[in-house]
Amino acid sequence: MDITRAEQRILHLLAQGGWIEHEHSTAAKVSDVTCFTRDGWIYPGFDIILFRKLKRLKAIASSSGRPYRITSRGLRLVRSQLDNR
Repeated sequence: MDITRAEQRILHLLAQGGWIEHEHSTAAKVSDVTCFTRDGWIYPGFDIILFRKLKRLKAIASSSGRPYRITSRGLRLVRSQLDNR
């Protein structure tokens, strides 16, 4: 399965130890997402649409209310590249 360049970048970031923090609205839906690198920096090119795509592909998951992390399926989708570029 092919994934877009933006999805690829986020999955690489998550595979290296990043995470996605989420906030819920009153309807218990995810309303705001923020992607962090393993160093704690906020990744600027991440939005709710990209989050929903990755969740639909089952490339990311959250358990027990913790931040979203990459799944084993997400690791299979990610293509290894030198320097992740």
